[in-house]
Amino acid sequence: MNSKQAKTLKAIFTDPVPSDIAWKDIVKLFEALGAAVSQGKGSRVRVLLNDQRAVFHEPHPERVTDKGAVKSVREFLVNAGITAD
Repeated sequence: MNSKQAKTLKAIFTDPVPSDIAWKDIVKLFEALGAAVSQGKGSRVRVLLNDQRAVFHEPHPERVTDKGAVKSVREFLVNAGITAD
């Protein structure tokens, strides 16, 4: 994981939840953690990490992820055994 991905991971676990994380940075973080990321129908993005599955909706037309989606990403990472430490 490079420094940008580490910064994204730290931002995901920050309180209050930020609303300015670029979706592409979250996807790159998933990939750096070893997740399988695939495009579903429409804006759906499927992620498999440490036997945990999730489906996220890629934000559009914006490029940043809203607070609710960041909370979902955080919950998914915790369930997959990933923390900010």
